[in-house]
Amino acid sequence: MTFPRPEYPNPIFRRNEWLNLNGKWLFSCDALKGEREITVPFCPESVLSGIGYTGFINKAEYSKKFILPESWKGKRVNLHFGAVDYYAEVYLNGKFTGTHRGGYTPFEFDITEYLVSGENEVAVKVTDDLFSGKQPSGKQSKELNSYGCFYTRTTGIWQTVWLEAVPENHIKSLKTTADMSGNVRLEVKTSSAGTVKAVVSYNGREIVSRTGEGVIEFKVPEIHLWDIGKGNLYDLVLSYGEDRVCSYFGLRSVSLEKGAFCLNGRRVFGRWVLDQGFYPDGIYTAPDDEALKNDIIYSMKLGFNGARLHQKIFEPRFLYHADRLGYMVWGEHGNWGLDISYAESAENFLPEWLEGLNRDYSHPSIIGWCPFNETWDYEGKRQCDEVLRIVYNETKKFDKTRPVIDTSGNYHVVTDIFDIHDYNQDIREFSSHYEGNNIFLNFNERQTYRGELYFVSEYGGIKWSEDNTGWGYGDAPETREEFLKRYAGLTQALLDNNRVLGFCYTQLYDVEQEQNGLMTYHRRFKFDPEIIYKINTRKAAIED
Repeated sequence: MTFPRPEYPNPIFRRNEWLNLNGKWLFSCDALKGEREITVPFCPESVLSGIGYTGFINKAEYSKKFILPESWKGKRVNLHFGAVDYYAEVYLNGKFTGTHRGGYTPFEFDITEYLVSGENEVAVKVTDDLFSGKQPSGKQSKELNSYGCFYTRTTGIWQTVWLEAVPENHIKSLKTTADMSGNVRLEVKTSSAGTVKAVVSYNGREIVSRTGEGVIEFKVPEIHLWDIGKGNLYDLVLSYGEDRVCSYFGLRSVSLEKGAFCLNGRRVFGRWVLDQGFYPDGIYTAPDDEALKNDIIYSMKLGFNGARLHQKIFEPRFLYHADRLGYMVWGEHGNWGLDISYAESAENFLPEWLEGLNRDYSHPSIIGWCPFNETWDYEGKRQCDEVLRIVYNETKKFDKTRPVIDTSGNYHVVTDIFDIHDYNQDIREFSSHYEGNNIFLNFNERQTYRGELYFVSEYGGIKWSEDNTGWGYGDAPETREEFLKRYAGLTQALLDNNRVLGFCYTQLYDVEQEQNGLMTYHRRFKFDPEIIYKINTRKAAIED
């Protein structure tokens, strides 16, 4: 039997005894009459779901029957959801199992006590209200159709659903911290007190074996650094009684020093690109694992060394490929849609954000966090700065190893890096913002620069489509040659400034009507990638 997205969903915390529930489910919603089949994990708005309804869906219901493997008898069974947008109620054989709020993060339930012999049925009820102002929804359009930089909505299940068998005593979670000196700290939570064994291998050779309870610390005797274009991952196997979990880690350190962003103590210029994580046939969900990996490969062919994963918490397998390929990414949430003009809105943001941090902390490819993007004042009300301060402080408390940007672009309250968005399309004017190692400060009435390191985290967005349709920033160039001249001029102005630690170009590929990518929505290069590569990879003034 074949079904979509068959690969294990979270390679950094993997077990062998699992059952993928993707494929055909029964589906109904308030916007469509009757019950029909849907292909999970694709949202009903997508073509790949088999439904392709792009109107508003506020409520939906899913159900699927399954039979457990005989070998699972006597074990605990956990039901996992990669992500469901937005509020999910889960039932097993008609019995209430639990709820989860948040459209981007995973959740699980122990369903052992609800199981019966033979056929079982899981059901999910979903509520999704984009108009409430109480849920982060990223770039999902609140209009019937997509417009500007807002795109087709995602409702309900959009990542893999799976079952996992675990023994009574089992490993619950792992948090791995590793640095360039080879120091490794494993924080392991188990279902009951007991000793965990950790075995580390590199290229198939065992190099470290340690045991401990709760926290295991050791130094790796062979140093192979995780670096740009070099994954150099160490394999890790945890054993706890009969339970076995496979993971991995990379040795690397990130810091803000020497007036720059540093990777492994070396000043590195961030050549990031904006990646929205949208797909023409799957919307939020990549059609297959290869599509996730290819977006990174395409980006690197264009000379980028990483990406801002923009207005969306990406699925774990994207991060897995970034880890393997040596690709630096910023972790971000889809905060748009959430009204933060009142302090209580942190209650609708922080729990999900912390779930995302917990899920992704151990990935070496993540070099920084940016929970918010462009937090404008809402309807004449001053934005609640306290929300940004709370989330920044909680993020730093959870992760002391990475820089945190409170809100990309505006309006900064407390931040490790002062970043701005500059979409000026005139090469001369844009360059004047950064001449003589000056930096461009905007919204001075609403944010204050305090000498932080400086990052142009959005620029460019040059509109280009063969038929001159769609949306982009400013006037489109009239010729391909004019596009490349503008791209080179804007980019070189940032490379030449020894106070700019990096740039992030908008964007890697078109998304629906937004036609300002270096590739089309179907991932075809618009220009010779070697030309863009040469422009991007010229040595920057700030880097070693």
